[in-house]
Amino acid sequence: MKLGLSKNVWLMGVVSLLNDISSEIVYPIVPIFLTTVLGAPVAVVGLIEGLTEASSNFLMAVSGFVSDRYQKRKPFVVFGYGLSTVSKLIFSLAFSWPVVFLGRLTNRLGKGVRTTARDALIIESTEKSDRGKAFGFHRTMDTLGAVVGPSLSILMLQYFHGNYRAVFFWAFVPSALAMLLLFFLSEKRKDHLSIKVMRFEWGKANVSFKLFLLISLLFTLGNSSVAFLILRAQNLGLSVSLTILVYVLINVSSAIFAIPAGMMSDKIGAKKVLFFGYLLFSYVYLIMGMTNDSNLLWLLFPIYGLFLALTEGVGRAYISRLVPHEIAASAFGIFQITTGFATFAASYIAGILWSTISPSAPFIFGSIMAFGSASLFYLFSRWIRTHPQASPLSLKRQ
Repeated sequence: MKLGLSKNVWLMGVVSLLNDISSEIVYPIVPIFLTTVLGAPVAVVGLIEGLTEASSNFLMAVSGFVSDRYQKRKPFVVFGYGLSTVSKLIFSLAFSWPVVFLGRLTNRLGKGVRTTARDALIIESTEKSDRGKAFGFHRTMDTLGAVVGPSLSILMLQYFHGNYRAVFFWAFVPSALAMLLLFFLSEKRKDHLSIKVMRFEWGKANVSFKLFLLISLLFTLGNSSVAFLILRAQNLGLSVSLTILVYVLINVSSAIFAIPAGMMSDKIGAKKVLFFGYLLFSYVYLIMGMTNDSNLLWLLFPIYGLFLALTEGVGRAYISRLVPHEIAASAFGIFQITTGFATFAASYIAGILWSTISPSAPFIFGSIMAFGSASLFYLFSRWIRTHPQASPLSLKRQ
């Protein structure tokens, strides 16, 4: 191990780095490609983002159950990254928004297949006391790819004279390299669990896990796709290159703070870190909705990146402490499918609010939902302190 991290964690970090370079070459220009080249309305962008993200979250639950049932992780990781690799070729053939939808769907389905099994493999490859650091490291590598990818996107757009489809095609290369590395993953042989049907034993789940699902659901209703941040930057007058560049600041900030946030959660507790993250999101979205000054985006986008660092890896580490590792993928899957429905609603609502009221409306709505979720999370934390019997208890093996 290096820095307290196993070979599998390091390997999956490098794979995520390469895959995210590929995906992030594509992602920041997809909403711009849809609205400016293909002429799709913003409501369609919201529909595409909502449906694809919800599909991804639903598949996380299914793949998580199957992964737990057969106690296999690597096949799901390999197949999932394979789908994401193919999606870049689909984007390069897009001459209408339904083809873009197919590309986004393929990419998100790939994420859905691999994510819960990958997170479970990280848990199985890491000591419990180091899980915050492990997930923080993975998040850092993930977001480093999200820094390099958009930067390459700017250069490639200039090199190919604004030919989006050529950029989509060459984004395939780093993703293909990531696929080659996956075959070096190792996995211990484990016995199958006696799980016969896809289910989650709610009676065996502790109150903390249930309440966290509810709070996450409410928060996610206001957390629309990052595509709306990109469209808002253009709406406030930034050029395509500057829009991609300010988007890079989200990922730079997230990469810088991901490991410190994970280590902080190990030290002071994930609830405190998540609570501050929710409040930070509320602040960013409120200002994003109220401002008419594009210069503020150079401050707001990095703060949004800090929010991601405080919530994404930390949230996974928090859930990992509520469930035993042998059904961790199912628990992650339940979390993902629950928030998946809210993810679809969030982006769909954002598209409607943008089109029917104003570009500010989705952000004001998101700010209100985040503040309400933070308030509930605070009350939840106080309630847990006075009801120790509701503290996290491991789910029993079937």
